[in-house]
Amino acid sequence: MVKADSYLSVKNLSKFFGKFLALDDVSIDISAGEFVCFLGPSGCGKTTLLRCIAGLEVQSFGTIIQNSEIISGLPTSQRDFGIVFQSYALFPNLSCFQNISYGLENLGWDKKDITKRVEELLLLVGLSDHSAKYPSQLSGGEQQRIALARAIAASPNLLLLDEPLSALDAKVRVHLRQELKSFHRRLGLTTIMVTHDQEEALSIADRIFVMDRGKIMQFGTPEDIYANSSNPFVANFIGMTNFIEGKVLNEKVIKIDDKQIDCIGHGFAKGTKVLVAARPECIQLSKKITKNIFNGKVADVEFLGSFLRIYLETSIMPNQRLIVDKPMVGDFDKSISVGDVVGFKMLPTHLNVYECDE
Repeated sequence: MVKADSYLSVKNLSKFFGKFLALDDVSIDISAGEFVCFLGPSGCGKTTLLRCIAGLEVQSFGTIIQNSEIISGLPTSQRDFGIVFQSYALFPNLSCFQNISYGLENLGWDKKDITKRVEELLLLVGLSDHSAKYPSQLSGGEQQRIALARAIAASPNLLLLDEPLSALDAKVRVHLRQELKSFHRRLGLTTIMVTHDQEEALSIADRIFVMDRGKIMQFGTPEDIYANSSNPFVANFIGMTNFIEGKVLNEKVIKIDDKQIDCIGHGFAKGTKVLVAARPECIQLSKKITKNIFNGKVADVEFLGSFLRIYLETSIMPNQRLIVDKPMVGDFDKSISVGDVVGFKMLPTHLNVYECDE
């Protein structure tokens, strides 16, 4: 059953490559005008899912519905989308103008209409004075913009982005993802972007679909995915997380090492072995070591501009270091040194709890 407000629905989609199952019974619904990201490690199936939506791969099972029409049996040429590839796939022997106009010429557009449309798009992406240049004369960021202009030239209702920023250096990537977000807001196009970059997905998407081994592990807003990760894989993949082993004492208390911590609504029975997930920024340091405040020895300190990343050796994580991120404020920051013993506590409202795999 397709949701009433869905523009694009994928129903029970599976894809085999020989005996390898790349997509395993995937179902998603995307609303008109949404910007969503398929996020996951290499080989998780995110690009295969995008290519099935585009018709560049044929699903083994399942249905794809776009704007109330079943498109899963249609060839790529009959589907309503524009696409930007990781490599941009610009024609090296064609100018920027010719790259953008290429698809419109194939659709039989009038020359005057083509010129008007291409000029509009060059203005939209801020490259009006680059019309006669060739791809080799452009920076990576400029090539990305031309590829984007070409993808939307024929006014598709769906825009597909296959890791469009991954070929760029870090500083340009941060700048262009903000431009991409602004671009989406101006046009209101339903947009799907594939990425393996967690920060990219968190900063740009309305919703994120986290994938692993061909399955959707969790979907939701960036804030929800980050704060309320549904399983250890998502918690570990989205941002940085400390996993601490413990045992449930009751519905509100978990025993870790020889101390107890409050935990809100974990839902596990007494005696259950659990993993407590604590984000580095949700751990508070203290020079005082009192009851129910843990302690650790500072093994390393990294200065990362706006915050310090502190690595602690502590009995609650005997096989690895606890990571604490502390904003660069106050005199305490100046006095943290390798070898110091400090206290720390974890905030109950910022913890997630998962059952240990036996």
